[in-house]
Amino acid sequence: MKPFLLLIFLVSTLPSRSQTIQTGAERLDAYLPLIKDKRVGLLVNHTSLVGQTHLTDTLLSLGIAIPKVFSPEHGFKGNKPDGEKITDETSSRFELISLYGDSKKPTVEQLNGLQVMIIDMQDVGVRCYTYASTMTWMMEACAEARVPVIVLDRPNPNGSYVDGPVLDETYESIVGLHPIPLVHGLTLGELAQMINGEGWLKDGLTCDLQVIPVMGWTHEMPYSLPVPPSPNLPNDLAVSLYPSLVLFEGTVASVGRGTDYPFQVVGHPQFAGGSFGFTPHPNEGSKYPPLEDQLCVGVSYIGQKPSYSLNIELLMRFYRNTEVDVFFNDYLTKLAGTKKLRKQIEDGKSELEIKSSWENDLTEYHEIRKKYQLYK
Repeated sequence: MKPFLLLIFLVSTLPSRSQTIQTGAERLDAYLPLIKDKRVGLLVNHTSLVGQTHLTDTLLSLGIAIPKVFSPEHGFKGNKPDGEKITDETSSRFELISLYGDSKKPTVEQLNGLQVMIIDMQDVGVRCYTYASTMTWMMEACAEARVPVIVLDRPNPNGSYVDGPVLDETYESIVGLHPIPLVHGLTLGELAQMINGEGWLKDGLTCDLQVIPVMGWTHEMPYSLPVPPSPNLPNDLAVSLYPSLVLFEGTVASVGRGTDYPFQVVGHPQFAGGSFGFTPHPNEGSKYPPLEDQLCVGVSYIGQKPSYSLNIELLMRFYRNTEVDVFFNDYLTKLAGTKKLRKQIEDGKSELEIKSSWENDLTEYHEIRKKYQLYK
């Protein structure tokens, strides 16, 4: 079948979901002219779908040359445990390069020969989710190598609100590179435009950037992810709870890694007053889950409908009612992007007082965000 006829066939057979919401990857007619007859690099993973077909398969079937494919945390197939260094992925169709292995940023040699880079990954709209950092370092490398970047945008399932502390740049890390709130209310495409526009790449670089927007979606629209974005966010409930529960990763508590309900339960063996119990064991999503083989007592959200808001009251309650000498660890500072949150909780501040302390920073951020919003 000729590429043009195949394109018509692919578009006509996209699933019914795309009749109302069409992701950037599904808008083939918008970006194929930009990559025709070029050597294309991809930064993708298992979420990079055109309908039910992976983007690499779609583009290769259309005769697009793809010599190199890069992947973020969890790998190309999205099945690697959290935090695991990835060095063993290979493909017979293209060179497969992990950006969660020996290096987090592509080298000059790895970009050599590429004429354009496509980025397509499903993000969840939380600053500490590492896909945005990997995108940043790819943009930076492409700016240095003068390789244009195309972001195929996808909806943000937590995109209906903005909340949380804004990152203090003293605490930059892979779980937070930019001065944005914990819940930033942007798609990866919008965030890429902000990174470029605000000069947040190294040495004030800007990359040659083009975003292919989502069609038929606004920030206020609920969006159910067609596939889990990572092993420990298995469903819409976990995705909606992630902004609140991820802060527990900076504590002695477990958020259910190593169970069938990651990011849907919270517990600790010494938590007082819990009504739910679970015991973490190693599994495909977590080789070394916190509190492995220990009965954790706590709170369950299993079976509830997703609710989109940032809740720090539960974190405060666990701090008050977990009988340990030290509840928080240093990782909380990186996740929160500030040392203030830990001190505020330890000082007994109320949730209202803590959230009020974010207001000025959030007001300033909203003004910046307006400049880069692609969707209402």
